[in-house]
Amino acid sequence: MPEIIEYTTRTTAIDGLVVITMKQVTDERGTVRELFRRSAFEQAGVAGLGPFQQINVTETRRGGLRGMHAESMTKLVAVVAGEGFGAYVDLRADSPTYGKVETVALVPGTQVLVPAGVGNGFQSLVDGMQYAYCFDHEWQPGMAGMACNPLDPALGIDWPIAVDHDNRAQVSAKDLDAPLFAELIGRSSDA
Repeated sequence: MPEIIEYTTRTTAIDGLVVITMKQVTDERGTVRELFRRSAFEQAGVAGLGPFQQINVTETRRGGLRGMHAESMTKLVAVVAGEGFGAYVDLRADSPTYGKVETVALVPGTQVLVPAGVGNGFQSLVDGMQYAYCFDHEWQPGMAGMACNPLDPALGIDWPIAVDHDNRAQVSAKDLDAPLFAELIGRSSDA
């Protein structure tokens, strides 16, 4: 008899950021996870998903940190292999939850719907973690959006694995050079 986990959602401290448990069916052969079923999202009242224009998968080493990026596109993100730690910060100056931070344990079967203008970052907890991004717009160099330094102490994010600022296998120079949250106050996200 297969084990079935039904599709569920939960809201977070950030307006529009939704944590989703995918529908999952497990039997002796393994597990099938529904990465996306439009009718399930619509029935749950999850708004803001246009048709996907681009889908990326990253593979990240243990301890590797990516983010905090808030482009002007909605993202549906999920770990498809491995385990990670997700962190999200509302960078939308006009949002009622501006500056709020949410963290999520990222395991296969968990997704996060990230609204445009909300910073998305994660740290891999295992070698070879694969993280899928589904975008409602194609990424373009110079597109509207913001970034925030993921190691900014003001965010209060307790990354599970200590990050060495000089180790590029853990954090990119670009992410380290992103502004601190206090430097973003008053800027428009254009998202």
